[in-house]
Amino acid sequence: MNICNDYISPSSSPVFLNESKNLLEYLRKMSYEELKALWKCNDSIAALNYERILSMDLEKNVSPALLSYEGIQYQYMAPNVFTDKQWEYAKKHVRILSGFYGVLKPLDGVVPYRLEMQSKISFGQYKSLYAFWGDKIYKELRKETSLLLNLASKEYGKCVEEFWEESVPLLHCHFGEKIQGTIKVKGTMAKMARGEMVRFLSEEGIEDKEGIPYFHRLGYTFSKEESTKNVYVFLKEAKGK
Repeated sequence: MNICNDYISPSSSPVFLNESKNLLEYLRKMSYEELKALWKCNDSIAALNYERILSMDLEKNVSPALLSYEGIQYQYMAPNVFTDKQWEYAKKHVRILSGFYGVLKPLDGVVPYRLEMQSKISFGQYKSLYAFWGDKIYKELRKETSLLLNLASKEYGKCVEEFWEESVPLLHCHFGEKIQGTIKVKGTMAKMARGEMVRFLSEEGIEDKEGIPYFHRLGYTFSKEESTKNVYVFLKEAKGK
């Protein structure tokens, strides 16, 4: 993550900021070695994030959430070159799932942190972040929309799927290659496609699920044959064919 507040300023605070403060208090009680084990990283990354934990103020020096993440999906989403129209779309439709913040709007103010949703914690009666967040993330998302489009990784999508009710439309997008009759999902390519999908939706101003199959980027094309009511499958030609 990075701090990026010279392009556009945060305009809101995370809805679960109090929960994040509780998590921060928990992390501050851990030793450097305990945090390094939790983060599963090398000394350089651990040292950086340990110092961040000690000095972290969740309400100062914050930057917009959508511009703060640096993963592959965000690189292909490229919010740093969004038009005003795309930002308006993102503010209305895009939500980020987070192990530390729960759920974020694009212009929520955040600070750099390291805490994956699948991290093993022992926080009061909670033995995982999934238990800590429970159904809060799902309920918050459900309040805002009549259709949930899941472009999260499996680890984060679990926060929604575990509490999903059939009365709430939930649509998944899978990106893969068909190799010898079997669809193979390649992690890096799938991340790229998820980010590119958000970019496509924001550029085209897609407001309903009927517009999603028109996505045709990075070599992916909608497969009507492989798709179902709740899962839209996009396939690309396997290399070497």
